[in-house]
Amino acid sequence: MPSQNILSARNICFSYDGSSKALKNVMLDVPRGKKTVFLGPNGSGKSTLFLHFNGILKPDSGKILFDGKRLGYDQSSLVRLRENIAVVFQNPDDQIFSANVEEDIAFGPLNLCLPKEEVDARVDEALSLVGLTKLRKRPTQQLSFGQRKRVALAGALAMKPKVLIMDEPTAGLDTEMVHELLELADELNHLGITIIMSTHDVETAYEWADEVRVISDGKILFAGKPELLFTQSELLHKLGIIPPIAFLLNEQMNKSNGEPIKPYPKSFLELSHKLFAHKKAKDGCFNVICVNKLDNSLEPNVIARMLKINLKEIHKISGVYGTLARRLLNEGKLDVHYRFHALEHGLFQASIGEEFILFTDSSLCTLVETKIKKLERTNGMSIKIRHLHTK
Repeated sequence: MPSQNILSARNICFSYDGSSKALKNVMLDVPRGKKTVFLGPNGSGKSTLFLHFNGILKPDSGKILFDGKRLGYDQSSLVRLRENIAVVFQNPDDQIFSANVEEDIAFGPLNLCLPKEEVDARVDEALSLVGLTKLRKRPTQQLSFGQRKRVALAGALAMKPKVLIMDEPTAGLDTEMVHELLELADELNHLGITIIMSTHDVETAYEWADEVRVISDGKILFAGKPELLFTQSELLHKLGIIPPIAFLLNEQMNKSNGEPIKPYPKSFLELSHKLFAHKKAKDGCFNVICVNKLDNSLEPNVIARMLKINLKEIHKISGVYGTLARRLLNEGKLDVHYRFHALEHGLFQASIGEEFILFTDSSLCTLVETKIKKLERTNGMSIKIRHLHTK
C-alpha cells in the first residue's frame, strides 16, 4: 500500500557555503494527490527545498523520502527520481536550452531512452496541454516570457511525473495566463498528479490549495489547511502576511452580526452566497457537454432546441473548462463567451436560477460535479446538473 505522503523531509539541514544554513532541521510531509502551496518571503528556502525534492541538491544532514523510501543519489536512482518528480523553475531561462520548442520538450523523454513514437506522442500531448502546438518549431529565443514559461512547463509534463513542482509559476504572467495555469494545475491534479507550488499570492493559496506550508529563514513555521493558517494572527504579523479578502470579510461578518465563522468561504462565489440571500426566480441548471464526444447533433441550433433557449443566447451563457475545450475554442471549433473563469461563472449563474452551458472534457466531468457538490454543501443549496447528449 503506497504511503499517504508522497514526499517527506526529515531533519533536513543544508548550507551553500558551509557556514550559514539555508535549511534548518526541516521536517514536513507532502500528501499524495493534493495541491500543496508553499508560502514564504524571498530567500526563505522554498527553492532550495524544491531542489532537494528531486535530488538536484543533497542535504548536509537528514533525509528526503519519496514514496516512503529514502532518496539515492547515484545516477540510476536520480534518473528514476526525475522521471517521477518534475521541477519547473521560477526563471524559464534556467531550464530552456534547446534551439526550438519541440526539441526542448523532447529532451527529457529522449534521455529516458524511450522509442521515438513515445517521445513524439509525449511532445504532442505536452504542447497541447500548454497551448503551444502552433509554436512547436519556433526558436526558443523568439518566445515571450510567458511562452517560455509554458515551454518549461511542457518539458516537465512530457516526463509524465507523479509530482509536479512549480517554483513561483505565476510570477510575471498576466491575469488570464495565471487563471489558465491554475486551471491546468487543477486538471492535472484531478488526473492524479500531486501538485506543489510556491507563491507570494495569499489569495491563490487560500482559494486554490488543499494544504499550505509556510517557510521562513530555512524553517517550517506552519503546516496545515489554508483556513487554519489565516487564524494564526501572531504568525501572520511576524511574516507580514495579510489574510485574503474572503477570510477577512467572513471574520468581520462573524464579529458584526454573529454569522457562523464556518464553513470558511474561499471563493467570490462562496462569499457572495454567504453575504447575500439569493432568491431563485426559477430553477437553474448547469449543463455539461463533453467536447471529446461532440458530433453534429450538438451544434448550437440543436442545443438551443434541447434547452428551449433562443439561439442567440447560447453564446452568452456558455464557456470552456479544461485544455481540450480551450484548444477547440482556439481552433475556432467552439464559440463561447466565457473563455476564462467559465466554471466559476457557470456555478454562480446556476446557483441563482439561470442556465449555463460548460464545454469540457469527459475526464473532468467528475471534477466539475465535485465543485458543484462542494458549493451545495457550503451554501445549503441545490444545483441541477444535466449532461447534454443525444445518444
